[in-house]
Amino acid sequence: MQFRIGFGYDVHKLENDLPFFLGGIQLAHYKGALGHSDADVLLHAICDALLGAANLRDIGYNYPDSNPEFKGIDSKFLLKDTYNKIKEKGFRIQNIDSTVCLQKPKISEYISLMKTCIAGILEITSDDVSIKATTTEKLGFVGREEGVSAYTVVLLIKEGNENLL
Repeated sequence: MQFRIGFGYDVHKLENDLPFFLGGIQLAHYKGALGHSDADVLLHAICDALLGAANLRDIGYNYPDSNPEFKGIDSKFLLKDTYNKIKEKGFRIQNIDSTVCLQKPKISEYISLMKTCIAGILEITSDDVSIKATTTEKLGFVGREEGVSAYTVVLLIKEGNENLL
């Protein structure tokens, strides 16, 4: 197969007085995501989508929370390592499409910075990274501001097949 599609999902609990990392940047907010790493749900969803498309299992398998090496780790390092894994298998990224579900804070002012950060790590253009945001209309754990989630779809192309596009 020349093209591979991957899907990723991640969710983290929000708690007061924690730093909030999303898309590789820190947001100014009174709550932050709780996790073994820096709990960046967007980067984790992207990692899962990339790993899945390349048939490399998932983020929990590759970077288990039982490993103290990953305690508090910056998720940008996880994304870079994931990218290196898919490159080793001969894939390149065509595009990434993500949706962040978050009641507060509003993130529209941060999306350009997130796209630039992610594109730089993955050696693609920011035009190849789509980030959308939605609330859940105050429904569920996201709506109650108890958590944040992200969904991502990626398209990978096997190197040497660019002429198929």
